[in-house]
Amino acid sequence: MNGPMNGSTNGSVNDAEAAAIAAGIDDMYDAFLAADRRRFDSHLHAEVTTWETHLPGPLRTRSELDAYRDERDGSGARPALDRLAAEDKRIDVWGDAGVARYLLVAEAPGEPAQYSRVTDVLRRTGGDWLIVHHHSELLVP
Repeated sequence: MNGPMNGSTNGSVNDAEAAAIAAGIDDMYDAFLAADRRRFDSHLHAEVTTWETHLPGPLRTRSELDAYRDERDGSGARPALDRLAAEDKRIDVWGDAGVARYLLVAEAPGEPAQYSRVTDVLRRTGGDWLIVHHHSELLVP
């Protein structure tokens, strides 16, 4: 894991939950690189809101996100990346709620790396940590 992770109280229990959230985030980006949308989506709540710099506006449900991705992928505009990784994670957990903040590094072939500041809000649902809100802002060098 990169960077510090915090659990607000109850020490090792929250540390274990923060580690589970960190592992889920890493798996989600590994799934993106593998073009495994089903695995990627397994980390998202059905009502996830997605706000990213490059998106046409806030997407308020996963079905809106799906429609955006279907159009993007159908037009051949899905990003081809060599690396997509969450670094410098800071994760806090309070019961069944968690917040992850990290720097997302995206490296496309032959291009300089792009960095985004990300905040994910998660809720434990049926034993799994699912992202209910994803906010990503592209950092301009």
